[in-house]
Amino acid sequence: MASEALSIIPGAVLRNLSDKLYEKRKNAALEIEGIVKQLATAGDHDKISAVITMLIGDFTLSPQANHRKQGGLIGLAAVTVGLTTEAAQHLEQIVPPVLSSFLDQDSRVRYYACEALYNIAKVVRGDFIIYFNKIFDALCKLSADSDANVQSAAHLLDRLVKDIVTESDQFSIEEFIPLLRERMNVLNPYVRQFLVGWITVLDSVPDIDMLGFLPDFLDGLFNMLSDSSHEIRQQADAALSEFLQEIKNSPNVDYGRMAEILVRRAGSSDEFTRLTSITWINEFVKLGGEQLVPYYADILGAILPCISDQEEKIRVVARETNEELRAIKADPNEGFDIGAIVSIAKRELNSEHEATRIEALHWFSTLLNRYRAEFLAYLNDIFDPLLNALSDPSDAVVLLVLEVHACIAGEPHHFHHLVSYLIRTFHNNHVLLEKRGALIVRRLCVLLGAEKVYREFSTILESEGDLDFASTMVQALNLILLTSTELAELRSLLKKSLVDSCGKDLFESLYSSWSHSPMATISLCLLAQAYNHAVCVIQSLVEEDIHVKFLVQLDKLIRLLETPVFAYLRLQLLEPGKHTWLLKTLYGLLMLLPQQSAAFKILRTRLKTVPFGENLKRTSSANPYSQILQVTEDGNRNQDTLNYSAINFQSRLHQFESMQQQHRDHLRNQLQSRKSASALALSQEIRRYEEVDSSISEISRPPSRTSRNIS
Repeated sequence: MASEALSIIPGAVLRNLSDKLYEKRKNAALEIEGIVKQLATAGDHDKISAVITMLIGDFTLSPQANHRKQGGLIGLAAVTVGLTTEAAQHLEQIVPPVLSSFLDQDSRVRYYACEALYNIAKVVRGDFIIYFNKIFDALCKLSADSDANVQSAAHLLDRLVKDIVTESDQFSIEEFIPLLRERMNVLNPYVRQFLVGWITVLDSVPDIDMLGFLPDFLDGLFNMLSDSSHEIRQQADAALSEFLQEIKNSPNVDYGRMAEILVRRAGSSDEFTRLTSITWINEFVKLGGEQLVPYYADILGAILPCISDQEEKIRVVARETNEELRAIKADPNEGFDIGAIVSIAKRELNSEHEATRIEALHWFSTLLNRYRAEFLAYLNDIFDPLLNALSDPSDAVVLLVLEVHACIAGEPHHFHHLVSYLIRTFHNNHVLLEKRGALIVRRLCVLLGAEKVYREFSTILESEGDLDFASTMVQALNLILLTSTELAELRSLLKKSLVDSCGKDLFESLYSSWSHSPMATISLCLLAQAYNHAVCVIQSLVEEDIHVKFLVQLDKLIRLLETPVFAYLRLQLLEPGKHTWLLKTLYGLLMLLPQQSAAFKILRTRLKTVPFGENLKRTSSANPYSQILQVTEDGNRNQDTLNYSAINFQSRLHQFESMQQQHRDHLRNQLQSRKSASALALSQEIRRYEEVDSSISEISRPPSRTSRNIS
């Protein structure tokens, strides 16, 4: 075969083909071109094949670089030019060795390989397409070549190949996509530019459906948004913007596969990538419809963290998307996975960002309102996290948690569980009770009804084993009752305790637990206008009950008597003859206060304003209290005792005294335990001292005579 080729191509031509001088190489190529042209005209393709084989064997595959770059590559290009329209049938011989030269270690060989393939491509044009994937792969590598001249030559070839592809009807996008998908993970900036350029060009060809294959290379484009090169980021962004516009205008889009990619990219550490992905998700939620139903949970999982993003643009888009998603009323029977949504919201309930936690709670509320039965099926998984969220540092979060709990608490056992948990939480965290107790209780009263909430608290606290905590909790509830505007109706109902059966039931319900605190019990009696009983409670107190905590609570009550809540009580003092038990109650409280205290002065000042008129018989000492005692004896003139038969106050007083005795016993036991512990500690300390003293005595004792003899 080689000898046949030598008979066709003169030896001088072959020698000039690899000469150092460009003119000689050019003339040799022209002669080969002419010879091949004649052979093609004669139809002698066997001889043409022989010439190609000789050029490959003796030149293209030669160990000498000059032969490879100047002989073989130029010769193969000359053969192709000579063949013109008949070159297609010899491309299987010509193209592979040229492509192999792209991998040559010599940069000049790679350069001439680009030049040769460029000339070949110009001749064969569309017939070139069958080698497109191999050529694309080679150009992809050359785009990042270390030699600038090779890069330049590769760019020229690349432009020509793009022109050929755009005008060809033989290009197979299906065969090309796997190669593109594989190359999209390359990090080299030159390769990335090369890839984005091809994606843009192919997308511009009307007959090539790049949008249909977008899921295959979408992740790679998003990856380029965080490239260190500003130019690459711009090119990737421009390509993505174009595809998004096409998606908006296309009736058939595979939203599902792309949604998975976007969800991952929404968590990128790169700000621009997050913004772009969340923007795409926003459009998908608007456009995707039923296609996105199986992906709602994943999308929500991407959106909620972005609601708290540092970048305002991302926060705005994320909030808008969240609202769009929540507005969609999907059907659980059509693939809408409520459990997955619940799981995502539960996860984000632990977010470090308040805004995200708030939106997670909004989703709980939405699901409860729309799919209550389905939502409650997952209640065991989320009830405890929701209860724990009541300790959240954000007031806004706590209020929303309470709303969710209130919605769940439509079932009685859930309501009992909620109140029990609150009491247990307050028991374990007194700081929470001090800082958040009022907020939580007041909000629950608004959401579930004050009477229902207070009755449940009272029922549970009545049997509370920790008496100290029970007293503290009752005092807190009592203060909320006396000061909160949300509990105005409850106070109004209690004022009717002596004349209304509902008020009576409420009074008796609260009394059972309010008995844990003398001051709370007295406050309850003042609200219920049960002044006669208040006097009995005061008189039942013993020395042990009058301690610092009691006086602090009494101080608070005296100050509360001056607030609008007790305006009715102060107005009743205008008719002391009708409300002498009230006067006796107030004087009783006054007698319990230290005279130098501010509360004593406040209450004494108030009592001095009571208008004792002619209807009260003054004693020689002009002591108002003695006047009260005198009038009290006349039951016909005292309205404080009216309707007292409605409530068995004797039984209530016994209940109060019994509870207070438990508290006194508990206090004595505590003191005894402390004394025993102190005595034990002192005894142990004395024993240790005696042991140490004994050891010192042994050491300091003079050695015995026997020991001296031994030594």
